[in-house]
Amino acid sequence: MPSPYRPKILRRLHRELRGLWESAQAVEREFADDLARLPLSCRPSGANLAHYLAVRRKDIRQTQIELSHLGLSSLGRLEGHVLAGIESVLAALQKMSDEPLPALPGKAAAHFKDGDDRLAWHTKRLLGPCPRHRAVHIMVTMPSEAAEDCRLVRDLLANGMNVARINSAHDEPKAWGQMVQNIRRAARAAKRPCPILIDLSGPKLRTGAIAPGPKVLHFGPKRDGRGVIVQPARVWVSAGKTPPDTAARVLPVDAAFLAQIRTGDTLRYTDIPGRPRGLEVTETTSTGAWAEDAQASFLEPGLPLNLERHGAIAATGTVGDLPAREGTLTLFEGDTLIVTPETERGREARRDADGRAIRPARIPCTLPEVFRDVKAGERILFDDGKIAGVVRKAGKKAIRVEITRSSPAGVTLRSDKGINLPDTDLDLPALTPADLQTLDFAARHADIIGLSFVRKPSDVELLDEELAKRGAQRLGRVLKIENRQAFEDLPRLLLTALRYPPMGVMVARGDLGVELGFERMAEVQEEILWLCEAAHVPVIWATQVLEGLAKKGLPSRGEVTDAAMGSRAECVMLNKGTYIVKTVKFLDDVLVRMRDHHLKKTSMLRKLKVSEGRWRSEA
Repeated sequence: MPSPYRPKILRRLHRELRGLWESAQAVEREFADDLARLPLSCRPSGANLAHYLAVRRKDIRQTQIELSHLGLSSLGRLEGHVLAGIESVLAALQKMSDEPLPALPGKAAAHFKDGDDRLAWHTKRLLGPCPRHRAVHIMVTMPSEAAEDCRLVRDLLANGMNVARINSAHDEPKAWGQMVQNIRRAARAAKRPCPILIDLSGPKLRTGAIAPGPKVLHFGPKRDGRGVIVQPARVWVSAGKTPPDTAARVLPVDAAFLAQIRTGDTLRYTDIPGRPRGLEVTETTSTGAWAEDAQASFLEPGLPLNLERHGAIAATGTVGDLPAREGTLTLFEGDTLIVTPETERGREARRDADGRAIRPARIPCTLPEVFRDVKAGERILFDDGKIAGVVRKAGKKAIRVEITRSSPAGVTLRSDKGINLPDTDLDLPALTPADLQTLDFAARHADIIGLSFVRKPSDVELLDEELAKRGAQRLGRVLKIENRQAFEDLPRLLLTALRYPPMGVMVARGDLGVELGFERMAEVQEEILWLCEAAHVPVIWATQVLEGLAKKGLPSRGEVTDAAMGSRAECVMLNKGTYIVKTVKFLDDVLVRMRDHHLKKTSMLRKLKVSEGRWRSEA
């Protein structure tokens, strides 16, 4: 009986897949020197990564469609076992053809399951045993309270935490040590491991100090959506004593004036804009007085005050010294911004009556190397990309930036906000002096090191050298992929890091989104997951996972969907927050539910209750 398949189609598909197989072998030879430097246990993973890169050098979408039309694998889940996948389809084409097709030379590749087993092995070595009830680990960033509160750590473990993260950019070594003790104690009590990851902060490019703003006290009532006052402005009047915790606004006066104040008095004054105002005294204590007003006011030091009682002035005084307001800059599209070294403070632009800047704003940055490496025409981003600009002139003492993205009402820029230079090749060591001190601590207490700001293979090698000096090469390493250079050179980074197992990758999606554009984040996440699975390297899904739930107690719909997407990684990381225990429990439930539907990117076709419903139309 003649074959139902057209012989030409089968021969062409066989030829195309054999070409893929041969390309995979060629790229493995291309990476031969890199693969030879890997431990024997990691060489199959490195070779599979090379095979995957060979496949992704070609556009095989039409081939995939034709294979699926024949009822064969479309190679859409090829990452973990490239050669086995290709060889399986080639064998199927052989059986479907009425005429013999050329056989592959040599032995067949490893079994499909080998890739899954290697990924599971690498994950277990780095993050510990897989939880019994789900396939994904949960990592939690330790809040400062974890140094003092062992019960908090126990609750995190009881609700699903598998890995504890200490961010060295916060707290101090003494607090880190107390956190380590509490984590180890809680893990022993729970009778299960909880590896500790210590994150190195890396070189941080941030905005520097801004000259303080004016010394002004501002307060006003709270209103509902219709503008009706629901709570008057409440001010604590004090002569310097420590205010109550509930005092959000403090009006300083001298002790003699304070001593004259009685409940029921009114503090009369004309505020900075020239409006008559009065604060009604509602309560007096031995250290101060509470006063309220249904109107907003702006006050400054030296502003005259009259104490009125029964319509007569009982005492006079002035507003005392006030703290300066935090310095800020407001930037509009089209503005010029001068970036300077930290030797000077930032300052707001001077504007004319029409709001045009007649003297540009200035902002310092924390890394002097920027002035050496940045070039005209390169992009610069501030505060997680809220403000974007282009470098128009670069010099050793200042960088002139044209603001190209802001909101029509302007965007406020403060000190200690992130700066990103996605087009600039910054020549910076991945390890700062502070990181080296942190490594001294981590070598004694950590199980895993998180390497921030990694950009090139030499950064990975530098970390190994420093760990070797401390006798800590046993530690696992996690590469934080948070900039354009790291993403674009990820295959080389993976091949280098595989020399030093156990290792993994953290997808720092916030910084990546700023550098590469948030419109690209969906595809960038996919590419990182693909490449890491091809190298059998575990991935940590990070940045703002369930952040609303952790900080405010309630997640958004988008956050829940994002958390569910984390089931495609080997670990999901949560940041600290007031409701972190509740968040761990919530994430645990989401990941357990998703396990029934997805294994990595493969849909798991469990029985669906909806399939039993009355979905047929009634006759």
